[in-house]
Amino acid sequence: MNVKIPSTVNVDLANERKKCTFNPVELTYFLDGGEEKTRERRELETFFLSDSQFLDKIPTDYLSHKEKYQIAVKKSCMLFRKIKEYQEKKGTGTSVALFSSVLGGMLGSALIKDSTPFSLHYVMFLPTILGQASEEQQYHWLTRAWNFEILGTYAQTELGHGTFIRGLETEARYDPSKEEFILNSPTLTSFKWWPGGLGQTCNYAVVVAQLYTQGKCHGIHPFIVQLRDEETHMPLPGISIGEIGSKLGMNTVNNGYLGFKNVRIPRNNMLMKNAQVLKDGTYVKSKNDKLTYGTMIFVRVSLVKNVAAAFLSKAVTIATRYSAVRRQSEMKPGEREPQILDYKTQQYKLFPAIATSYALRFSADWLWDIYNSVNADLEKGNMGGLPELHAMSCCLKAVSTSDSATFIEVCRRSCGGHGYMNSSNFPNTYGMVTAAETYEGENTVLYLQTARFLIKAWNQLKSGGLLSSTVTYLGKIGAPKSQYVHSLDSLLQAYQQVAAG
Repeated sequence: MNVKIPSTVNVDLANERKKCTFNPVELTYFLDGGEEKTRERRELETFFLSDSQFLDKIPTDYLSHKEKYQIAVKKSCMLFRKIKEYQEKKGTGTSVALFSSVLGGMLGSALIKDSTPFSLHYVMFLPTILGQASEEQQYHWLTRAWNFEILGTYAQTELGHGTFIRGLETEARYDPSKEEFILNSPTLTSFKWWPGGLGQTCNYAVVVAQLYTQGKCHGIHPFIVQLRDEETHMPLPGISIGEIGSKLGMNTVNNGYLGFKNVRIPRNNMLMKNAQVLKDGTYVKSKNDKLTYGTMIFVRVSLVKNVAAAFLSKAVTIATRYSAVRRQSEMKPGEREPQILDYKTQQYKLFPAIATSYALRFSADWLWDIYNSVNADLEKGNMGGLPELHAMSCCLKAVSTSDSATFIEVCRRSCGGHGYMNSSNFPNTYGMVTAAETYEGENTVLYLQTARFLIKAWNQLKSGGLLSSTVTYLGKIGAPKSQYVHSLDSLLQAYQQVAAG
């Protein structure tokens, strides 16, 4: 049977758009940050999406695990060549924002459906060097990493420990006679487990290990470790490395395992922007132990926008468009079947999901501004905003990924049997988001860390101390309840009063 798929917009969908009571172009400009930003985004999308090299000749669902990975590597190489081509075309030079746009939840997932095995190179390897390395170390490593002379990942989580990072077992013992650290994985549970790109892709990693020097353990610290030969790509002596296998989603990220047996690295491979180990083994303590967690905070901030908000917005777009064109049930004999979007039960499913996608987007933008502000203060030695940033990133990472996963499933069910098909993109979308409920801090633990911050704030209030800006509402406890009126200010006050108790 030869069925022609129409290339025009469905008439029901077109009619729904005509009923819009606001200016969608104005909203688009607002979300993008202005008309010029919208033009730049669309130009970037056209530049990449119009390249036929990124089209799949065979749907990836029909490929083997190995074939999916090979295509992802091929596309990733094409992607970064295209990025350089775009930079030369625009004369923009190296831009973190450009890589973020291309690798983010929107454009990136359109180009490489199940994510790229190179992602952690830019999402965690480079940011860790920027945040944890000294100026001298940055000069050495950043140039090679930006030029793709080396490909890195971030190896922190182990088979036995994930969220409880103080329990990590990988050891880095300093040998002052040779000015080297000796890395070992003393147990099976100390093997690194989950780092993206580790399986067969990366040749370097930032490894988080317990630092021992002069007979004392000083806790976890980051080290740059070469894993594979730069020419042959074979594992170096003492390195046990490979892929961990198939997963619910993200199967082209190439997650891997990593073990060490007497692997020696130079002293300067310890990232020393904060803490240091001198040539004789003397340990110089960081101003704040929490600075080591900077990369985790950065990734949690990024997850709110580039995973939770981005993928939920995709899901609600698919479900809403489907609901506009899908007609079902004869309400009156002889009349046309109504659009399922007109059913109240369908609206109860979709409208909260749509509202949540906007809420997450605005929350993500706010959190990103807070992150940049606190980061700037850290460079000046002011660490006063770090506890609040840590608490907010924990809270919003957990809430946003959980709510997003829940609503994506609601959107899938709202599309009936069609939503269950891989072609709907719901299975892949759900797999990408539900993974984020676990990595970079399991959500239950992050909720508890947020609760601990709130309890500290409450105790601080009782002792007469000042509260940080996000918890000033606690001071409303015991205050007379204000009369509710239909306004945003009144709604905010109502939320604060309920939260304060």
